[in-house]
Amino acid sequence: MDYENNDNIRNENITIHEGKTTINVPQFEKVSAKAPVFYNSVMELNRDLSVVAVTVFRREIDHDINICDAFGGTGIRGIRYAKEIEGVESAYISDLNPLAVQFAEDNIKANDMDNVRVCKMDANIMLRKWKGKFDVVDIDPFGTPSPFVESAVASIRAGGMLCVTATDTSSLCGTYTSPCIRKYGAKPLKTEYCHENGIRILAGFIARTISKYKKYVDIKFSHSTEHYMRIYATVGKGAKNSDESLKNLGYIAHCDNCLNRIVIHGIAPKIPSECPICGGKFNIAGPLWCGPIVDQDFTGKMLEVVPQIKINKEKEALKLLNTCYGEANAPVTYYELHKICKNLKVSAPPILDVMKVLKDSGYFVSRTHFDPTGIKTDAPIETIKKIVLKVKKMS
Repeated sequence: MDYENNDNIRNENITIHEGKTTINVPQFEKVSAKAPVFYNSVMELNRDLSVVAVTVFRREIDHDINICDAFGGTGIRGIRYAKEIEGVESAYISDLNPLAVQFAEDNIKANDMDNVRVCKMDANIMLRKWKGKFDVVDIDPFGTPSPFVESAVASIRAGGMLCVTATDTSSLCGTYTSPCIRKYGAKPLKTEYCHENGIRILAGFIARTISKYKKYVDIKFSHSTEHYMRIYATVGKGAKNSDESLKNLGYIAHCDNCLNRIVIHGIAPKIPSECPICGGKFNIAGPLWCGPIVDQDFTGKMLEVVPQIKINKEKEALKLLNTCYGEANAPVTYYELHKICKNLKVSAPPILDVMKVLKDSGYFVSRTHFDPTGIKTDAPIETIKKIVLKVKKMS
């Protein structure tokens, strides 16, 4: 293959081993949207978990599946789906870049895959062209997935799985408010739990987008890792079910003064402007998804699958899945221990000691994958502060 006209690619390729798959990728100076063929090693855990999640989904529906990898790049994700998951009838990989298409085709041949097809096509056009063909649609663009969700849902069969990655975390997490409003129709907040807010904004956007087609999402698993957020959800249909699903939309009101927060369900609810605890001004995030973002049963099945298949990031996958399993039934948002201690003007006590007292006091408590010093609990902020001070005196 001739790469002389591509200044960002060096003359030699790199051989990559992921799971049971081996591919060749071009060398380039920096992972970015400008890279002529996109491969990001940081996303290997993402791809590992994708194989695990789709494996669980395939076993649950108990029939062969067709998969679309709408942003193929080197073909690594689509090839892994077809090669590492039993019962994949076909995998379609699309990319608009002719060089990426060539790499994907070469990698398919190298892996001897006869059930994988590559298309040089815009993602939206491909998804619309094969409307109703796919059981799984994977959207993993560089940046926001918002322009592709509607087409993805149009191409999924009833009961299919939608896998969505968002790498524009600066907007979803509230660093830049206007882009989030523009792309997702929601106002973010830069809080200690902003990554959870980001996933809930993305989930709410998906739910609102597909409801116009009398479709709804059932979120099976989601996580925020490194620079991206990822959601796996099955898509059902029916006006009544869609209406019921939209009841999971709402807002979060957050007080910067005392760290209190409340969740208000509804698309246009009455939201208080002042915190009832300290009288501080509430800042509002939403509309966003206030329902579950992790299905404990599905996550438990993912934990069972990980040791059964070959993935390079097994240890990291199990750690993440175990934490998500523990927080699956937790309330919306979490409390960051150091943020609370800063508010109280004390040093932080051991997090496990605080969690034990909360649990012994009858409250739900768990760790969260969003933050190593975050605590998921249904205890009110005033109680949490009292317990932190109590543990401080004991330690």
